Amino acid sequence: MEMLTPEEGRTAVHLARSTIEKAVNGERMVLPGLPPVFLQRRGVFVTIKRQGHLRGCIGLPYPIRPLGDAIVEAAVSAALEDPRFPPVSQRELDGLDLEVTVLTEPQTLDCPPERRPDCVVVGKHGLIVSGLGTGGLLLPQVPTEYGWTSKEFLDQTCVKAGLPVGCWRRDDVAVLTFEGQIFDEKAV
Repeated sequence: MEMLTPEEGRTAVHLARSTIEKAVNGERMVLPGLPPVFLQRRGVFVTIKRQGHLRGCIGLPYPIRPLGDAIVEAAVSAALEDPRFPPVSQRELDGLDLEVTVLTEPQTLDCPPERRPDCVVVGKHGLIVSGLGTGGLLLPQVPTEYGWTSKEFLDQTCVKAGLPVGCWRRDDVAVLTFEGQIFDEKAV
């Protein structure tokens, strides 16, 4: 995957911010002219925090849309459609911090289930756990924020999927890894 430059990262975060502001005000985002990398199909997540606490996080884990379109879709969904939170209100906008994570394509973790903790690198990998009719995803920055080990990261991704802790040990539960390039609004 071609990495985004710092300037392209700033563009991604500004696009997410503009999209959320327009969506909260009932307006539709029209994509501005963007660098060529925004035409490449990429997975992306938009994370919204308020006073350091999660306020919304939704994305597209697989590269099914051009990055610019994917950021717009993820930003609107994170602000207005995350089922864990009420829609972002206009009065909240100034107090929000945004993060855009551009993903590599998820790959199946290629090791026996009992060795999965040894194959997951905390701080590098994001995880997708799927099986038994459900699935869940945690971004690469999540285990470092909580100080988790790779085993705890696997367990918590199972919980996010609505599966029992330790289900990653099963042959019929798939574990995929991906990496993410993180652009934080406060850092740009």
